[in-house]
Amino acid sequence: MTTTFASSLMAAEMAEQPAALRRLLARRAGLRRLLAHAAPADLTGVAFVGRGSSANAAMFGRTLAELATDRPALLVSPSADRLYDMHTDYTGFLAVGLSQSGRTPEVVATLADLRSAGACTVAMTSDCDSPLARVADVCVDLAVGPERAVPTTKAFSAQLAALVILAEALGGEVATDIAWGAMAHAVQVALDDWQSADELAHRMRTTSHLAVVGAGLFLGVAEEVALKLEETALVAAAAHSSASYRHGPLALTRAGLPLLAVIGPGRAGEETARLVDDARRMGAPVVVIGGNGDLPLPVGLPEQLAAIPAVVRGQQLALSLAILKGLDPDAPLGLSKVTQT
Repeated sequence: MTTTFASSLMAAEMAEQPAALRRLLARRAGLRRLLAHAAPADLTGVAFVGRGSSANAAMFGRTLAELATDRPALLVSPSADRLYDMHTDYTGFLAVGLSQSGRTPEVVATLADLRSAGACTVAMTSDCDSPLARVADVCVDLAVGPERAVPTTKAFSAQLAALVILAEALGGEVATDIAWGAMAHAVQVALDDWQSADELAHRMRTTSHLAVVGAGLFLGVAEEVALKLEETALVAAAAHSSASYRHGPLALTRAGLPLLAVIGPGRAGEETARLVDDARRMGAPVVVIGGNGDLPLPVGLPEQLAAIPAVVRGQQLALSLAILKGLDPDAPLGLSKVTQT
């Protein structure tokens, strides 16, 4: 890593991710019990609320929850709740509020409203003394410490890991300790390979617009990679599911819009890989996070755990591009750590 990278708060916080994930792994059994107890005995569904990166984590959590429970899971819109004075009955729901700081006003207010509407509530935050934690029945401490860089990195990967633990607690597939350890190791391997990210950033240094695609559990990852590129490197990045991209946006790829694909294991990854093949046949510029792609990932991890090193690769690309463009990755233009909405 260059001196420029080393002096970045964002890079320093990214480097803390393997240790933070291992700390969550050490607490996994206890967190599973805590979350299993927090859920209603007769679960109707799971509701998630978040803003920014936490909304992308919530998208990941929604898919995991539906797979784990065979019950509907949904993303609650803080804006709809605030603007339309909604009074939905959430009896029998488990509601999960996600916020790195625990201080995003809309997320706090919406989780409080969900609790008043009958939901059992969980906060996932780095501060269990925060306003979000105080309106929740249970707080999951992400234990990553404060983030000083505006773009969240270590808290986001910890949120994904905590959501996997939640899915396990709700009856989903329980990954082995070996798989969890392999995931944390994969994150470290990715962070040790800045050369791939730097080389790709140089190839993309003139890119001003692109599409980011993913499928299944990797759709939330694609959304987060797009957000990191937008806020950190000032690249206009639009995220799409691999299937929905074929319903219109593919025309832009045919016209030469670059495509960044985040490919995980399983059928969802196969769907994205087919889209990549089609885009390449059209002659469009394509880059891949995953497998033996431009930013490679190890094979063999369960899909829900493979998402975590994949998002770290997206963080690396955003940081490399920002540095190459002479931008300050720690303080993106017009943004602050807690957005008042």
